[in-house]
Amino acid sequence: MMQFPQPFIQELKAQLGSEYADFEAALQQPLPVSIRYNAAKVSGFSAEDAVQWCAEARYLASRPVFTLDPLFHAGGYYVQEASSMLIGEALTQSVDLSHPLRVLDLCAAPGGKTTLLASKLSSDSLLLANEVIRSRVMILKENVQKWGLPNVYVSNHDPEDLGKLAGFFDVILVDAPCSGEGLFRKDPAAVDEWSPENVLTCAGRQKRILSAAMPLLSADGVLIYCTCTYNDAENQDSSAFILAGNAFEEVKLQLPAEWGTVAKSIGYQCYPHKVRGEGFFLSVFRKTAHVDSFYYNMEKGGRPRSFKPLHKKQLTEISRWLKEPDEFSFYEKPNGEVIALLESQKEDLIVLDNLLFAKGLGLEMGSFKGTDFIPSHALALSTAVSDELPRLELSEGEALQFLKKENLLFDAPKGWLLVTYQGLGLGWVKGLGNRINNYLPKDWRIRMEIPE
Repeated sequence: MMQFPQPFIQELKAQLGSEYADFEAALQQPLPVSIRYNAAKVSGFSAEDAVQWCAEARYLASRPVFTLDPLFHAGGYYVQEASSMLIGEALTQSVDLSHPLRVLDLCAAPGGKTTLLASKLSSDSLLLANEVIRSRVMILKENVQKWGLPNVYVSNHDPEDLGKLAGFFDVILVDAPCSGEGLFRKDPAAVDEWSPENVLTCAGRQKRILSAAMPLLSADGVLIYCTCTYNDAENQDSSAFILAGNAFEEVKLQLPAEWGTVAKSIGYQCYPHKVRGEGFFLSVFRKTAHVDSFYYNMEKGGRPRSFKPLHKKQLTEISRWLKEPDEFSFYEKPNGEVIALLESQKEDLIVLDNLLFAKGLGLEMGSFKGTDFIPSHALALSTAVSDELPRLELSEGEALQFLKKENLLFDAPKGWLLVTYQGLGLGWVKGLGNRINNYLPKDWRIRMEIPE
């Protein structure tokens, strides 16, 4: 039986009173397993055992080995804790999603909430997924690429480095680093790492992050703050910190009683004995203060810093790889990598390119080797990839063989083939007549043994 530190027990007893025994009992039960489908890639998913606050999400009866499901690798769904999906409902209730928005996920890795935001936004909205810890940027970028939406971009900055984007964003999500009390059931080792001192350290870090985030919002912009913890120092006090400067007002949400969320003095709490999910807190705020924006004083029509327009003679070849090439502008990086920028966002993206260390700005298309074009893995996973390209549909076993980066024996036409499983892109192979070469990136391959 899991044992909790006494100060943690005292905090939760103060919050829950006579319900504490039910709370503790819930943490001894198996962890609920939930996934959220990618509606841009998958349709007609079952309505059975739905997550009440997220139409695309479902609970599973048990936890399968997701590594052995090709749909997982194709970005058909994301494995995500159910309580945290409430941010989608918060966004829906606080923002007009029919308008193009500039959105920042400030602490984005590993990318679950980024992909949820992306699915809620219009296709002409811009979503910047930022991660301060460099070692976590690659998993964020990988999950963004799997999700396949071309209006999501990745950067690697400390929040305090983003000050030149004052007033740029309409929505900011701060999924703050926290003491992780809500994850005790998922990660029992987190119990041993917990201490009152760590709680205070996290609370201080959260206020620093919020201090950097708040100026980045436009007037009337929305700030969503969330943690996976219970204590008031990180939840109530950090939320009160947002309100303290009189630049924000709280946005009250309408959450049905049957969902089991608990309204707090500020924001909303999920407890595992009330909600079929883990511990989670969120609060929502609207900016009421006037904004002086550095961004709006920048000259429009500027030149990008880290890429140049693609040579005209290469445009015909590159265009055939996309469904709607006229919606994009094409550029080349110094290393020869070709990227596609949405025309509707080009001006904003050039500004971001000049101000940020962007790790994933634009859709990675591939690169030219002489006159031959070598497509990128990200393009295979993108919802923007052309439906007219030659394809190679694989069975489950063949798809897993491909994902192990094994070469497949097929009578296939010569040239590039988009490998698909249930119609979703998995990567590229190149037909050589009697065999095909597997172009799955080494870092993406399945390393575990596949059962016979």
